[in-house]
Amino acid sequence: MGLALEQAKKILGNTKDNPAVGCIITKNKHVIGAGATSINGRPHAEHNAINFSNINLENSQIYVTLEPCVHFGKTSPCINKIIKKKIKRVYFSIKDPDPRTYNKSSKKLRKNGIAVSNGLLMNKTKPFYSSYIIYKKRKLPYMTCKIAISKDFYTINKKNRWITNEFSRGRVQLMRSLHDCVITSSKTIIKDNPRLTCRIEGLKNRSPSRIIFDNKLKIGIRANIIKESKIHSTIIFYNKTNKKKVKLLKKLKIKLFKIPLDNYGNLDLIKALVKTKELGFSRIFLESGIKLTTNFLNKGLVDCLKIYISSKNLGKNGDYSFKKYLKFFLKNKKKKIEKVNLLGDKLISYKLK
Repeated sequence: MGLALEQAKKILGNTKDNPAVGCIITKNKHVIGAGATSINGRPHAEHNAINFSNINLENSQIYVTLEPCVHFGKTSPCINKIIKKKIKRVYFSIKDPDPRTYNKSSKKLRKNGIAVSNGLLMNKTKPFYSSYIIYKKRKLPYMTCKIAISKDFYTINKKNRWITNEFSRGRVQLMRSLHDCVITSSKTIIKDNPRLTCRIEGLKNRSPSRIIFDNKLKIGIRANIIKESKIHSTIIFYNKTNKKKVKLLKKLKIKLFKIPLDNYGNLDLIKALVKTKELGFSRIFLESGIKLTTNFLNKGLVDCLKIYISSKNLGKNGDYSFKKYLKFFLKNKKKKIEKVNLLGDKLISYKLK
C-alpha cells in the first residue's frame, strides 16, 4: 500500500475532478503491476496497473489507495476489470466519499468470490485525500493560498521583484504542478507579468490551468500569460462587457465567463469558485496580491495557507504589510502542518479548516 501511495503522489493535482489513485498488483510475493490515475483522470489506476502487467493475474492481490469504483461513467467500473481478471484479493485503504461508490465495492467483490480488506495504511492515505474528501462533500473546490513575505512581514519589495530566494520560488513552481488550476488577478498580471507555469525540468507538462479575475477586462494582450494561452489553458472571469476585447481574447483561445458582482462591486468569490468546480477543477492554488488574497481569507474560502518567509527585513523598501492580517487569520484556528527550511527562507503551512 505504501508503494501504491507513492504512485498516487506522482499524479496529485493532475486528475481534474477524479482522485489521484495509486495501484500495485502482486503475485507469488512479487510486484507484477503498478499504475496511477492518468492525467485528466482517465483511465483509472486499476486499469493502468492491470494493463501494465503482462502475466496472468488469476490469484493475484491488488492494492489500491482508494475504494475501487463500481459505477459506470465515461468508462466501465474498475471493479468489473478486477472480477474479469480473477484477482484473488483486493486491499484498499479508504472508502471513496463519492456516493456512487461509497461502501459498495466490498459487497460486489465478495459476491464474486474475491476477498476484501480495507483500512490498510489509513493514517497516511486519509491526509493525502483531504482535498478530495472536502471537494466531494461541498460545492466548492479545495483551495491552497500561497503568500511570500519578508522577515518584517512586507509583501512587496519596492527595489526588487523578488522577496524570497530561488529555492522558495522553485518550490512554488513544484506546488503549481500539484494543483489543476492557479487563480490570480489582472492587477497581479499587469504589475508582475508572471507566467504561472511549472518550469521544472520533467514537470513542464504539469503546468496548471490559469484563471484570471479581471472584472473590467483590463489585462493587456501582450502579457506573458496571454501569449502562452495556446499552450496552457487560460480562463478569464469578468463582469463588465467589452465586446471588442472579448472577441480578441477568444481569438487567442482564451475562455471567458461572466461572473456576478458582490455588494462591494467585486467579482463574487463564492460564485466564481462554484463555476471553477463546474469547469472540472478540484485543487486550486491562489497566487495573487494582498487584496484578492485577503478577500478569499476573509470569506473563509482558503483551506490551506502556505507562507514563504524571507530571511531578510525590507524596512523602508517594504510595502503592504501582512502582519495584522496574519495574526487575525491564524488566531484560534491555526494548525501548523508543515515547516520547511529553504536555505535561509522558511515555508510554514497552516490548515485553516
